[in-house]
Amino acid sequence: MTLEISGLCSDYGSKKILKDVSIAPVAGGEFVGLIGPNASGKSTLFKSIAGAVKATDGVISLDGRDLRRASRGQRSKVVAYMPQSYGCNAVLTVFECVLLALKQMTGWRVKQDDLQRVSNVLHALGLSHLADRGISKLSGGQAQMVSVAQTLVREPRLVLLDEPTSALDLHHQLSILSTIRAFMRNRNMIVIAALHDLNLAAQFCDRLVLIKEGEVLADGKPEKVLALKEIDETYRVMTNLEKTSRDTLYVDARLSA
Repeated sequence: MTLEISGLCSDYGSKKILKDVSIAPVAGGEFVGLIGPNASGKSTLFKSIAGAVKATDGVISLDGRDLRRASRGQRSKVVAYMPQSYGCNAVLTVFECVLLALKQMTGWRVKQDDLQRVSNVLHALGLSHLADRGISKLSGGQAQMVSVAQTLVREPRLVLLDEPTSALDLHHQLSILSTIRAFMRNRNMIVIAALHDLNLAAQFCDRLVLIKEGEVLADGKPEKVLALKEIDETYRVMTNLEKTSRDTLYVDARLSA
């Protein structure tokens, strides 16, 4: 399985947001981190791939199929997009919310396999103890983890996660990214996640794509991208890329003088 994005352009009204965006082909089982400052075009890129925003030019191809020519329904069967805010009916339980996300893709008749699939995802994400709790009773971090469950339960080919760790504490940030990585590799999915924490991106992602003002500035292995001067220029900081005693990358950042 391969995702190809080439020459992608998207507008909001008369304003150009994405400008000839191209990234190297992404293979199944690959975890790509999309990094860049606020308002750089990350969410628009996700919406363009998912079909929520109509691209004005370019190619979005999954397994050789041009997704731009697919209907919204056809695209949703292979692409799952989790936006920054992803709600559910407040009167439903966690289990029902995740089941609802699954049945939207597979039809409304509930089978035993559906119930087991929901249970498996909740267990994998450490949410089983919340299965019967009303969605309105959750903390912000818990609700965000339920949103991840709603996305993963569909088992799409391509998963787009827009800041999946933004409302989570440190323990749950590490836990959710570890789970996502194991989940997608076991199923040969492609995951692209927008991440603000460069150290989390370095730790969990196979590749990083740096975007600024709707243009791709860099695309490559974390150790290559995070060492570029474009990181400092894009984020308006000064960084040093170091290796820890555990042989992991660490970005030490401070404000520019």
